[in-house]
Amino acid sequence: MSGREAQLVARLAALRQQVAQRDPAVLARNTGSVFDEGCFYLPYWGRQIRIEFPALIGRDDLSERPLDTVDQAMLAYYFVEADGSALTDRWISFSELPDGQFYTQAFQSYSGAELARQIGPDYAGFAQAARRVGGRPEPFADSAFAFLVLPRVALLAACWEGDEEFPPSYRLLFDAAAGRHLTTDACAILGSSLTRRLLGAYRELQRPDQPPT
Repeated sequence: MSGREAQLVARLAALRQQVAQRDPAVLARNTGSVFDEGCFYLPYWGRQIRIEFPALIGRDDLSERPLDTVDQAMLAYYFVEADGSALTDRWISFSELPDGQFYTQAFQSYSGAELARQIGPDYAGFAQAARRVGGRPEPFADSAFAFLVLPRVALLAACWEGDEEFPPSYRLLFDAAAGRHLTTDACAILGSSLTRRLLGAYRELQRPDQPPT
């Protein structure tokens, strides 16, 4: 667990206490979730999640299993921070998030630079991996895929193809409304999570026993 993830988890109890004191109807409106019979329902990384209120414990709605602690903290941050702003369909860099310019180099090192290091010029492999983890093609850069992580939070994985002079480049971008729904630290963790998902899918696709997608 990274330092930022550890800080996120350490705040979980305090975040849950803040949410427990709020009106669930307002929370549902701000987060784009549905509140019914004491629970919120919303998609998270493409799967349906049920969040018990006021305890704010998130579970996979099909398996009933509780989410891991980092995901619990991420959802708690979302319920604390979300202000109801709609997605903008405008992509911004990490440096454009509040105080993001101070950490943008570190963020790029474990997100876009890591994608470039492990995927490099395998553009078809990048596209296959992105689709495998729920990415939707977007007309951006040479190749890009959008990921709706939460109802009001979206990320973009973008690739600029290299040539004889320049290597390929990858970057993760955020819908411009992201800073209204999550702290910058939480956005950094989402970017790290998307990178891990993409690389995990890419490695799976390299196995000879994997069917084509």
